[in-house]
Amino acid sequence: MPFSRGKKVAAISKIPKLHSKGTENQEELPQVKRCLTPPKGAPKKRTAFIDITNAHKIQPSIVGIKKEGVKKAQTKQSVSERNGANLKKTVSVSSEGCLAEIKQEIKQEEIKQQEEIKKELKQEKPLAEEPVTKPAPSHYPPRSPLQTPEVPPEFDIDSVNHDDCTLAPEYAKEIFDYLKKREEKFVLEDYLPMQTSITESIRAILVDWMVEVQENFELNHETLYLAVKLTDHYLAAVPCNKDLLQLVGSTAMLIASKFEERCPPCVDDFLYICDDAYKRPQLIAMEAKVLHALNFDLNIPVSYRFLRRYAKCVSANMETLTLARFVCELSLSEMGFVCVRESLLASACLLIALVTKDIGQWSPILEFHSGYSVSEVAPVARNLHAMLSSPCVNKLEAVRSKYSHPVFFEVAKIPVVSLEKLEQFLQ
Repeated sequence: MPFSRGKKVAAISKIPKLHSKGTENQEELPQVKRCLTPPKGAPKKRTAFIDITNAHKIQPSIVGIKKEGVKKAQTKQSVSERNGANLKKTVSVSSEGCLAEIKQEIKQEEIKQQEEIKKELKQEKPLAEEPVTKPAPSHYPPRSPLQTPEVPPEFDIDSVNHDDCTLAPEYAKEIFDYLKKREEKFVLEDYLPMQTSITESIRAILVDWMVEVQENFELNHETLYLAVKLTDHYLAAVPCNKDLLQLVGSTAMLIASKFEERCPPCVDDFLYICDDAYKRPQLIAMEAKVLHALNFDLNIPVSYRFLRRYAKCVSANMETLTLARFVCELSLSEMGFVCVRESLLASACLLIALVTKDIGQWSPILEFHSGYSVSEVAPVARNLHAMLSSPCVNKLEAVRSKYSHPVFFEVAKIPVVSLEKLEQFLQ
């Protein structure tokens, strides 16, 4: 691997391909994570994520619940016993006092003690007996339970999932509108002129390596897309040497795994896939540099999320969606698509898949949810067609070999649609 140091080579070959039968292309279910046992022929890995969670330093405790101190029962003397003691004291101190005055003082003290007891009883009344004040009525109108008011009925794709709270149908449209607005903050330009030792081909090799890492670790696709975006944003902000580029990619995969995965791989796993070319302090230090360069803002919109959303608008089947995923994932290694907005790139990938399968075109519902017309999608779609038509480089076969598997419907083997047919849909 060009990124390893000395005579060491990249350790991707050490990790066997895990082509298990996944459920991603049969149903929309969460991906099955990698097993905790090490692959055949690989050294034993730690199964506990101590380096990431610091679970060994945290003592089990219930946060937010304070133990109420147990008050010791205080033995109180009765009123008559106190009075008798006071009477004895008074007689012993002044034997010449009048007995009537002493009784009057004792009576007054009894009254005071009874009043104190009544006050204590009033303070110990349960809170349920106190009148509960109702909150003031809200001045805002009630929210629609199914969809936002601005969505026309013919463009509504979320109300059918009103029983599934995990899909958040009430807020789905607003969530993707928010992600599309955040794209303006993460627009990139061509950063290669500021990088003295990094070229377009070197970056493509790094992305191809990251695709293979995602496949071997069985990570979510969102993790791969986010890791590539983190790498690009870091390289756009900080000049990097060629020898440290693989460390940047590995660190970006670690950060993206912490952001997207339920059980992210540990630090030692990412050191292993780099063939131990870097040390543990180097990876941890690089993690801090990447986070500081991005100002700890990791919620970067990725094209994979928009692609799933837009495919739902036309009720695309899994084979069509997987074909669009193949085109979108293949564009990750192309430097020309770094400057393209993620939502626009997802729209163009879906259009290529629809034209290839000959099942439709850019419909009004797609234009409504994506916000792009055919004329806006056309330039990106032509660039994607040129990318698919270009010959494959032998060093960059991770994406094509991945989508040539039956689990992904072998969409990489589907012939590329002709440019004349594509232009008919773009007119």
